[in-house]
Parts: sequence; structure tokens; C-alpha cells
Amino acid sequence: MEKRIVLIGAGSASFGPATLMDLNLSSVLSGSTVVLHDIDEEKLEMVYQIIVEDNKKLGNKFNIEKTTIRSKALKDADFVISSIEKGDRFELRWQDNTIPRRHGSTEMMAENGGPGGFFHSARQIPEIIRIAEDVVKICPNAFFINYSNPMSRICLAIKRAVPKLKFVGLCHQIELLTNHHLPNMLNKDMSEMQLTTGGLNHFAFLLGLKDLATGKDLMPEFNSKCLDYFKDKRDRFHYADLTFEIYKRFGYFPYVGDNHICEYIQIGSNYTTIQDLKDWITRMEQVNKGTYAKLSRYYKRLKKGTYPRKGMFMREPSGERAIPIIEAIIEDKNSYETAVNIPNDGIIENLPQDLVIECSAIVNKEGVHGINLGQIPKNIAALLRIEASIQDLCVEAILKESKELAIACIATDVNCGSFEMAEAIFNEMTEFQKEYLPNFK
Repeated sequence: MEKRIVLIGAGSASFGPATLMDLNLSSVLSGSTVVLHDIDEEKLEMVYQIIVEDNKKLGNKFNIEKTTIRSKALKDADFVISSIEKGDRFELRWQDNTIPRRHGSTEMMAENGGPGGFFHSARQIPEIIRIAEDVVKICPNAFFINYSNPMSRICLAIKRAVPKLKFVGLCHQIELLTNHHLPNMLNKDMSEMQLTTGGLNHFAFLLGLKDLATGKDLMPEFNSKCLDYFKDKRDRFHYADLTFEIYKRFGYFPYVGDNHICEYIQIGSNYTTIQDLKDWITRMEQVNKGTYAKLSRYYKRLKKGTYPRKGMFMREPSGERAIPIIEAIIEDKNSYETAVNIPNDGIIENLPQDLVIECSAIVNKEGVHGINLGQIPKNIAALLRIEASIQDLCVEAILKESKELAIACIATDVNCGSFEMAEAIFNEMTEFQKEYLPNFK
């Protein structure tokens, strides 16, 4: 079916290649126009030429376009997939991580939470809001898919600032549990099981698990086997001390991993080490550089006439969910998605309704519809409401460009705790990152 699919941030090392691999494997979208958009003309040209070459190997399955002009890219779009990062991702990420700690913060990952997460949000949200506003203006019927972090805060800002936009936020953290652990633990293929999830992005829990053939509740079996299964499988970057402390104390498994959940709770710094987190950021930086190095190598081989026969993007499914969701909307599949980020709107009754949550959902021609969870366990809801309040204040501060609210948000974060510290962090961070931030006043 011929659609116009726009990839904003097509030069992204994190999600650009993954989306293109999945597109190449799609039969539903054959004949569609794929528009590559990026403000970095050099990277855009490199990706474009590689995609055109791979497309030839597929018999010109898609029409491939490129442009650095957003309004041109969005004209008549049916779907828009955004994976942008404002500024140098890792140069700024290291500032997010190290500057707050210099002032006494227990800043951990500095991606989605903590004082560093506030500044990541402040860089990302205004630009993504501008993109979202352009989508509503130029292609009002288009469906918008966000991959950029901080996921929850970006999506909440979209919900508030661009209420007419149809959107979903996607994150692959559930794969930590589903790719290997769950099938091995329960001796079942993932196609035989259905998970129910709930919470916030990078701060969500496995709330239900059933056998699809029989309808049997598999949560008792999961709970009886989980701790023994993981005894010799602990991973300092993923499932380790913090994950299992929360699981034991709260009774539900947080599937996102130590390196993410540590950003959101006061005990995070008691169970994770800053060196582990720095090692993780370093690893991600190396992966990012490696992807761009691979793109460069393939591009050079293309220029030399020695491009590999199999191409760069003709591989297995990436595991990312944008293309399957697009296919489900087009074909009205009523398919099940294990974890998406969408406005609450009554899905979880005992969390704020003006919130974007991570939950399971059904996808059809009308969009993405969360599975109603009603009242989730009170202990989990209480834990999540702390971060929900911080997200509320964060988004309000950025949308209003309020210095007062920004400092209040940083001060109340679980990784800070004083106005003096928050002001010192705010002053130094705004000095270093002024060109990327709103005009706080």
C-alpha cells in the first residue's frame, strides 16, 4: 500500500538504520515513498545514497526522497517517525551527568531523570514541539511516532502543547525481558505468551502474564522462578541489585533495568555505582560512533564500486516497533503491543490523568489504544507519582520558559533535594548549554 513515510533525523545512528531495516522487510508498505529528512546535510546524503543502492537490490521497492527542508518533507505525509537529538548527543550527555554531581547531586544516568534529565528535556522538547506543530499544520492527518528521549517528558509536552496530534512514543526496553529471559525461564516461546505492562517509560513493571492458548495466569509461575533464574544472570547494566530490591519490596518486576530505573528513585544511588553508569554511557557512545563508522565504510565502498552484495539495511527485523505499528494501522489489525507510551486518559486510574504512561495497547485503524489497567497496586502507584510530579513540573517549566519553575523542578528531584544545589546546577548548566536551551527567565 502506497504511503508517504517521513523519517525525521534520518541520520540518527540509534534509530535511523533500524527503521530502514524494518521498512526493507515490509511487504505491506511496498510502493511507498520514504522521505529522509535531517538538518545534517552530509549525514543525510550518505544515508540517502546507501538507501538508494539497497533499494535497487530490492527492485526499487520504495520511492526514496531526501530533503533538509522540513516543510517539504512533511507535505502529504501519512506517517512521521522522529528520532532527533538536538546538539552533540554525547558531549551534552556527559555535561548532564558530571555537572550536577559536582554540586552534590546523586545524578545517575542523566538521560531521562535527575537534574541532567531536566536539561536533556529542555534541549529536546522545544524542537520536537516545533516539529509536531508543523505536522499538524502541514499534514494534519499524519500519525506521529516519537523515538527521542526523554520519552515520557517529550510525549507529555506534545500532549499539552499540540493536543490535536495523533502520536505514540516507542521504547525497546521491554526486550530486556522478552528476548531471552522470559522464554528461557518459562520454557515457552514469546508467541505463546501475552504480557501486560504499566508505569512510566524507563520506570515500568510487568503487571500481568498469561498463556495465550489456555488463558492461564503465568504470573505465579514467573514469581516462583524469577529470583532463582536470575541468580547467575545478573548484569550490572541491566538486571542487578536495584531491580531485584524493587522486585522484592514491591512485588512486581521492573523490566527496564538498573541503569534506567536508578534515575527515578531515592535509593538508586545505593544500589548502582556511578562508574557502572559512566561505563554504560561510554559503551553507548562507542556503539554510536561504530554505527557512523559503518555507514562511512559502506559509503566509501559505494563510491568505489565495491558495495556489498547484501547491502547494509537488508537484515533481520530490528525489534523496534514503528513499522509493525504502521502496518497495523493501515490494515486495521487490532494487533497487541506490549509496551507503548500514550496519554493516560483513564488507563491507570490511580495515576494523574494529565500524564503519559507506558502500557500495553491494541493497534487498529483508529490508532493506539491502551489496555485499561484500572487501579494498579498502591505501592507502585505511590512510587510512580513522585516521578510523575517531577515530570509535570519539568514540562511546565520548559513550555513556559520559567527559570523559577526550572529550579523548583531540579530541587524537588530525588537526585537533588535543595534549592541551593538546584540554583548552582541551573546556573552552570545554562552557561554551558545556553545555545541549546529555552530562554529561561
